[in-house]
Amino acid sequence: MADDPLYALFHIIAMRGLRRGEAVGLRHADVDLTGHRLIITNQIAQHGWQPVQKKPKTGAGDRVVTLDDYSAEVLHLHLTRQATLKRLRGTAWHDTGMVFTDPGGKPLHPATVTDLFRQLADACGLPPIRLHDLRHGAASIAHAAGADIKSISTQLGHSGIAIAADTYTEVFAEVDRNTANAAARVVPRTRRPLRALPQPDNRGHLRAA
Repeated sequence: MADDPLYALFHIIAMRGLRRGEAVGLRHADVDLTGHRLIITNQIAQHGWQPVQKKPKTGAGDRVVTLDDYSAEVLHLHLTRQATLKRLRGTAWHDTGMVFTDPGGKPLHPATVTDLFRQLADACGLPPIRLHDLRHGAASIAHAAGADIKSISTQLGHSGIAIAADTYTEVFAEVDRNTANAAARVVPRTRRPLRALPQPDNRGHLRAA
């Protein structure tokens, strides 16, 4: 999957939680690799079958998404390959200014991206997983790394923290349990069987079980 021309698109959805339309609608002008950030102000959505460029889903959708070092490297490599393809295509290249395009430079149809992801997931032998599940995974990764719900909500472009809290309550709880168990394993100790707690007798006095 790392060799796929759209690997970088799937990577930033999985790591930074962009919506499908936001990733497909990402423009060169929205990418600041020096500052390690993406400026989310555009998306390609579907009206019926017709793809349409428009503002993000909510007012909070307009946001700055910070890139980790590796994600910035992945995007840099993608843009370098795209520049090479553009040079080879010459006048046949459609200079649309989009980060993710078809081999001729035209914007991608969102449904095409979903279909490709499904094919790649099947080819990799993954369990049933939707493209949108990568966005949920990004929230889990951020929470596991210590981000609070407000920060995660801002990263994902939710209109308020209640949406993130309601959507990811069970996922976050499992991450928290795993983190608690991992922390407990750091403490060296000899494991001893737990004794039953003392039980009260009929006078209310505690006695050994």
